[in-house]
Amino acid sequence: MLSKNTLKYVNALHLKKYRQEYGAFLVEGKKSVLELLASDFEIELLVITDSFYKERTALLDKQSFRLETATPDQLAKTGTLQTNDSAIAVVKTKQNDFLCANPNEYVLVLDDVRDPGNLGTIIRIADWYGIAKIVCSNTTTDWYNPKVIAASKGSFVRVRGYYCDLAHYLAAQKTAPVYGTFMDGHNIHQTIFGNQGGYVVLGNESNGVGRAVEEFITDKITIPRFGGAESLNVAIAAAIVCDNLRRNVLEKSPFQ
Repeated sequence: MLSKNTLKYVNALHLKKYRQEYGAFLVEGKKSVLELLASDFEIELLVITDSFYKERTALLDKQSFRLETATPDQLAKTGTLQTNDSAIAVVKTKQNDFLCANPNEYVLVLDDVRDPGNLGTIIRIADWYGIAKIVCSNTTTDWYNPKVIAASKGSFVRVRGYYCDLAHYLAAQKTAPVYGTFMDGHNIHQTIFGNQGGYVVLGNESNGVGRAVEEFITDKITIPRFGGAESLNVAIAAAIVCDNLRRNVLEKSPFQ
């Protein structure tokens, strides 16, 4: 049975203030936990069902972190997933280490993206297209929100995030191009992305890229509209941008 202290601790990590206080976050479900076990994240505690343990006894018995068992019903009630018959991990957060674009590398930049599902999906999209870094405004939703981690489908172990004041950050990127998505930008299908690398900014779900960040955009781009929809979801826009960027740059200079 899951102990009361463990239950209280895990439930506290649903809230950002306790994630910050304890320096820990939750990873839920079989796929994400298996990705986690193969990563360099430090696991503090793993709460598992008997069936999950029996399937991976040899692997789990080698680990140094604490193990506790629970029923699938307890896992579902403790976590954020509607069903979870495998595991919940308590994991140490990483330091907010500085990230920037290396030569031939593109980095995604998120200006005030508020929806956890969108951020998690963007992390997954970045991983699919081989983009390993995402720079976020301080107002972008918490990277370690359980809904972000769940939506990333394990990609959070390969994509790193850095939070900062975007205006100050972009002001320091004096030589790299900074592309930004706008309704009145240049058609992305006709955009020639430079092979030297750079940054691609995606804005808030309702308001787009803010004025403070817009000042540092060197190239405004847009996804052309052919129908009557008012706008695109930011995660869908990220996928379209990454696809065009990857196809455009790949033949010239692959980025890592």
